[in-house]
Amino acid sequence: MSSKTSASPVTSVLRVTSGNFLEMYDFMIFGYYATYIAKTFFPANSEFASLMLALATFGSGFLMRPLGAILLGGYTDRHGRRRGLLLTLSLMAFGTLSVACTPGYTRIGAAAPLLVLAGRLLQGLSAGAELGGVSVYLSEIAPPNRKGFYVSWQSASQQIAVMFAAVLGIILVSRLSPADMTSWGWRVPLWIGCAVIPFLFWIRNSLAETGEFAARRHHPAMKEILTSVARNWRIVGVATMLTTLTTTTFYLITAYTPTYGATTLHLSRTNAFIVTLCVGICNFTFLPIMGGLSDKVGRRPLLWTFTLAALITAYPAMLWLVANPTFGRLLTVELWFSVIFGSYNGAMVVYLTEIMPAEVRATGFSLAYSTATALFGGFTPFVCTYLIHETGNKAMPGAWLGLAAALALTAVALTYGGGTLLNREQVNRKTAFVPAPAR
Repeated sequence: MSSKTSASPVTSVLRVTSGNFLEMYDFMIFGYYATYIAKTFFPANSEFASLMLALATFGSGFLMRPLGAILLGGYTDRHGRRRGLLLTLSLMAFGTLSVACTPGYTRIGAAAPLLVLAGRLLQGLSAGAELGGVSVYLSEIAPPNRKGFYVSWQSASQQIAVMFAAVLGIILVSRLSPADMTSWGWRVPLWIGCAVIPFLFWIRNSLAETGEFAARRHHPAMKEILTSVARNWRIVGVATMLTTLTTTTFYLITAYTPTYGATTLHLSRTNAFIVTLCVGICNFTFLPIMGGLSDKVGRRPLLWTFTLAALITAYPAMLWLVANPTFGRLLTVELWFSVIFGSYNGAMVVYLTEIMPAEVRATGFSLAYSTATALFGGFTPFVCTYLIHETGNKAMPGAWLGLAAALALTAVALTYGGGTLLNREQVNRKTAFVPAPAR
């Protein structure tokens, strides 16, 4: 147990979410600069093949997330929220350093893409438990009527990384030539990420253990954790389906936007980065607002409303965009998807912490989130690029988002509908939502 002195709620939120910056920053950098990374590490006979190799490597990190959820999530449920968060930050830092320092293909040959792949896999392993650990920590330190607002800061804090990476992108592409960007410019954001690692360790090391975990007398061993997760497979399965909309929307409107805007819509890279910056600002604004709203009206109205909104509007919005690709249309569509993401995610993430059994909360949450990211969200840039290439339809990202929305809507129906795969009494008992007192 940690003997750290308890801090104010605001300080605790800042400390626990600080590591989220590095976790999301690294993923954004790889997605933003995929075309440059492709030329550096994955030379091929065509630009499309080179880009697909880079995007596949980007997605490979997500395949490690379910394993990280089980191993590192289990460690967090066994040894504490604080120790788990320090471990995930350590692994993420090592993965970042490896990608930033790897020489290009022209210098060390096939070892270059293999080292980058290893770094991405290590980052994915860490990220498998990072989001779950942070969300569970925030849920356990939050007052009963403020859990939605508190937990929303897990996702809101990631938007700082989205915005910071986008600002760096705007500066770099406006100041450096394409040759310089390909040669070394794309590494600058990674070097900056490495520079803040000591500061992030210092902040996270000051975390106190959550009172809820510290008061728990029994901390399950890994075998007990795996048994409990298997016993609650229905909850984990539905939670995975719920998460597909969040992860797919997020990576579509952030990591994929610079590549899609520049290579598919043929807009300037500066404009694409400006759109991404605006998306980050919108995400950051809506997430805590809608998380707080879910504390007052409940999770159900937001989950129903915004899964339906995504399902109905995703493909038509993309058709409207590609009919006449302009900066204004790209900004409009991306901001609309951002509103859907922030509003849905504000209720969804806290709901996952509420339906998971307390003794395996970090593992169950992380496994559901990581599986959804591995199967859908993380491969969004790869899948969308492939679909556009094969069909010639530039609006295919909307169809991919619509599929994710359909899965999420099915999960909402299973959870809240009249007939459900989940035990209704169990779900109601484990949902900690308490309406705010009347004023």
